Amino acid sequence: MTDRSKKYWNPYFGGVMLGLLLLASFYITGRGLGASGAAKSTVVAAVNSVAPDHAEKSSYYSKFISDDHHPLNQWLVFEVIGILAGAFLSGALSGRLKFKVEHSPKITSKTRLIMAALGGLAFGIGSQLARGCTSGAALSGMATLSLAGFVSMLSIFGSAYLFAYFFRKFWI
Repeated sequence: MTDRSKKYWNPYFGGVMLGLLLLASFYITGRGLGASGAAKSTVVAAVNSVAPDHAEKSSYYSKFISDDHHPLNQWLVFEVIGILAGAFLSGALSGRLKFKVEHSPKITSKTRLIMAALGGLAFGIGSQLARGCTSGAALSGMATLSLAGFVSMLSIFGSAYLFAYFFRKFWI
């Protein structure tokens, strides 16, 4: 068995680094972290480029489109690009960069990918309904001692705990 301790950061160190990054984000931009805003900006830009008339007439899309403000100029888009680049670099430097689907021996790779896509879709819809994702609504909200941030985090972890019973066969 190989020694995996050299391939992963200490989780406490990672948590401290995330906290410092969040503090720097508040100091530099005046806002916390978030990823769902980048997905929304990308979708708005795509819809606007494919069907500009529809985007202009839509009460949702039109809120995010203006002549002097392109949706992809949002700093959250560049944050997510940086996250992807950092993850790629981390995997490459630690020798873990390879394509594989992690799943329980009880299910197939196809089932795991379908469940991951459905979970991601549900979380994406939920993040738009809640006006923020785990990092935006919960983590950044809790950092500012916002009651909504604490409620978001409790809701996210509480619902995950409740649903884990029904979906555990996909991981165990």
